Amino acid sequence: MKTLKTIFILLLIFGLLGSLAGCSSANKEQIVVGSKDFPEQDILGQMLRLMIESNTDFSVVLLDNMATHVIWAAVKTGAIDVYVDYTGTFYGNYLNLTEHKSAEEVLEISRALMMERYDLKVLEPFGFNNTYSLAVRHDTAEQYGLKTFSDLAEVSSNLIFGGSAELINRSDGLTNLKITYDMSFKEVVVLHLDQRYTAIANNEIQVTEAFSTDALLTEYTLVVLEDDKNYFPPYQGVVTIRNEIAEKHPVLVEVLSLLSGLISDDTMRDLNYKVEVLGQAPSEVAENFLREQNLIR
Repeated sequence: MKTLKTIFILLLIFGLLGSLAGCSSANKEQIVVGSKDFPEQDILGQMLRLMIESNTDFSVVLLDNMATHVIWAAVKTGAIDVYVDYTGTFYGNYLNLTEHKSAEEVLEISRALMMERYDLKVLEPFGFNNTYSLAVRHDTAEQYGLKTFSDLAEVSSNLIFGGSAELINRSDGLTNLKITYDMSFKEVVVLHLDQRYTAIANNEIQVTEAFSTDALLTEYTLVVLEDDKNYFPPYQGVVTIRNEIAEKHPVLVEVLSLLSGLISDDTMRDLNYKVEVLGQAPSEVAENFLREQNLIR
């Protein structure tokens, strides 16, 4: 059923692109940018659009709010020219690799195989890693001197962990995390996302799971601990472009490479916060950031 739905959506995409091509300026070649269906991707998709429109002569069509399997199908069929994805998604989902590797190794392996198998060029990372992490309150971090997962392991028997059923029950989630770090929490409770942040704010739990660029980490001023044994796979954000387009238009690679190394976990978290919590438009957040960096006029 998912396959049929994906095919239907791709047909709609090709139909939309055909009609847009007929309306575009005869003097401008069209670049299609895609983004997935969550705020972080909305912001990054807008950044790609603005960088291309402001620094090249191309026109841009932005196709947003796409599920991962849909955007991946669109990229493979050539319906999308450039988008942002994550190294862990390449490594585990598209390449079906499972061997534990460092962030640098995952990047290099993914970059080589994405080119070899799919003719996709992966640029240098933005600088943030949107992976699983563990977070605690500031007072908890100060009380126990917590900076890393290993620090947490030493005092875990005093603390209550609250997380999703998925992370708690998966073998590659909390189960093996506790083995890797020799953690033994006082109690483990299953909580939904909104419940987790309320519970840790009220000190009903002292440790929770989080994605490292989650806006709610800023909202609740939590401390994100370092996964010092690299248990969770890396999900570095990277611009990905069809190699055919990259070779034909190297200026696109030059312009989009200006974003490499520019966005840390803290910066991405702050950008997400402006959209998810403060209600600012992703296009506004992206534009303001790029202007601050003197990347667009």
